[in-house]
Amino acid sequence: MKPLVISVVGPTAVGKSNLGIEIAHRFNGEVISGDSMQIYRTMDIGTAKVTKEEMQGIPHHMIDIKQPDESFSVAEFQEKVQKLIRDIYKRGKLPVLVGGTGLYIQATLFNFNFSEQKKDPVIMEKLENQLDEKGRDFMYKRLREIDPKQASRIHPNNERRVLRALELYETTGQVMSDHHQEQSQDSPFRPVLIGLEMDRERLYERINRRVDDMVEEGLLEEVQHLYHEGLKDAQSMKAIGYKELIPYLEGTCNLEEAVERLKRNSRRYAKRQYTYFKNKLDVTWYEVTPENYKEKFETILDDLAGKID
Repeated sequence: MKPLVISVVGPTAVGKSNLGIEIAHRFNGEVISGDSMQIYRTMDIGTAKVTKEEMQGIPHHMIDIKQPDESFSVAEFQEKVQKLIRDIYKRGKLPVLVGGTGLYIQATLFNFNFSEQKKDPVIMEKLENQLDEKGRDFMYKRLREIDPKQASRIHPNNERRVLRALELYETTGQVMSDHHQEQSQDSPFRPVLIGLEMDRERLYERINRRVDDMVEEGLLEEVQHLYHEGLKDAQSMKAIGYKELIPYLEGTCNLEEAVERLKRNSRRYAKRQYTYFKNKLDVTWYEVTPENYKEKFETILDDLAGKID
């Protein structure tokens, strides 16, 4: 029988981590982080990484497995997490995949095939040379013309993903968004997807407050340390929560402006997360408020009880 996997999805700051822990407590589970940034050691505050105390004794996987200067891909995530799911299930436990990185979760649960997407070193070198000569704005504009759908999912500063999408097009003639669309919806698992949503204005308030809390907890010092380690251009530092503070460290904006930009980017990211999960995956959604978490989580746990054997 295929392994059963419960996946908790939704936008940033909606309460996914707490629900994942509740599900693992109730059904003898272990949590797998489905967040593309919590894999990095020392990047704790900006990624809203769950603390040891918050884990409440529940094993958590895919956290602190890479150094901040190491690269990481969705294909690597898929391989590691699929192995983890099978291992947890074999041990008689319930795998609970929790996170907001939509592509990573979809690729893992529905077995996207990355083996056919081998990089062409000649084309990649040509694109990297173009990037050096003409700049990231030019390359992003080119991607927007070729594949506007994929471009809307990639931040213009994420040079690695922009070049990857252009390289796929130049190698195969196929745009990345079509490639993702064609992936099989058959799963090697029995996935049950639970989504948490919240009134947009209330969620945005929570996001703004969370950013203020991060700054209070030492986010600036965390980014400063990584910056002084020479990691400004690392893949990890392209993440929301880190890249916004670099202009402040370099003296091109004040701290208030940097924090406002971080709040704005976090809100925009939440909106993109909603769009991805609602368009791409078959999710059962539950609307939560800060006041009704306990009651709503009980409803979700009761609903899941009928699906877990």
